[in-house]
Amino acid sequence: MGMLIVVAGLGLEGGSMAKALKKYTDNTVYGWNRTASVAQRALADGAIDGIAGDSVLAQCDLLIPVLYPEATIDYLRRVIPLMKRGAQVVDLVGVKAAVVDAVVPLALEHGVRFTGGHPMAGLAKAGYERSFPDLYKGASMILVPTAATAAGDIEALSALFTQAGFHRIKVCDPRTHDRMIAHTSQLAHVVSNAYVKSPVSARYVGFTGGSYKDMTRIACLNEKVWTELFFLNRDPLLTEMDQLISNISQARDALAAGDRALLEEVLRQGREAKEHIDALNPDQPSE
Repeated sequence: MGMLIVVAGLGLEGGSMAKALKKYTDNTVYGWNRTASVAQRALADGAIDGIAGDSVLAQCDLLIPVLYPEATIDYLRRVIPLMKRGAQVVDLVGVKAAVVDAVVPLALEHGVRFTGGHPMAGLAKAGYERSFPDLYKGASMILVPTAATAAGDIEALSALFTQAGFHRIKVCDPRTHDRMIAHTSQLAHVVSNAYVKSPVSARYVGFTGGSYKDMTRIACLNEKVWTELFFLNRDPLLTEMDQLISNISQARDALAAGDRALLEEVLRQGREAKEHIDALNPDQPSE
């Protein structure tokens, strides 16, 4: 017999998670959304089996909140005391240390199992209307065990998320997650958002290959969500931003000084760094 799963937050990622679990697993999937009309639409679409009130939360086996970072913490503070002992929570917030530090004591107090999660997939624009069951096909799911993770939980969750379409399950501690995400995701959003502010950017048509599209795709971010994420991961992100500024300054200073040899050396170092990265990850090139 399958589990009773509640997905709380039915935007792009939550709606897609609900649809994937409904389509590819044998579990019963309920949904909740702050704007009730979205949950009603998901029910009408067949994306969920029902709308989750507190009585459903009290019975559910697995709760997956997919809310803004601070809203996730607030939501879990409210609902974990309602949940049955032994029930499980997996949040999908894009930073982990802040969430883990806030939620673990509450989970342990109420006998609820809690593991951090972060699906590495998405689209440039959000919203339930863009959700679809194959959003996570071939993607990585990061799982972060905590003091409230029970024996066997990581294996069971890995199997569940693999069923839902994820190709790779990565397990790490919260601070490793946040250090890596500062580089692989958050810094990229900072760069894209800054890059597109050039006064010539609006006249791009006819002057672009793939690089402009690649650089600007994620500039159209949700500033409220990303401000929360950046502040919750401030120190690792500042480290990455400082390193990037230093690297750009090397190229800028060489160009300003008219030093062709130095500029060529700076560019060579970047090329070799990329080649080294890809050599270390032959099955997952970063291009």
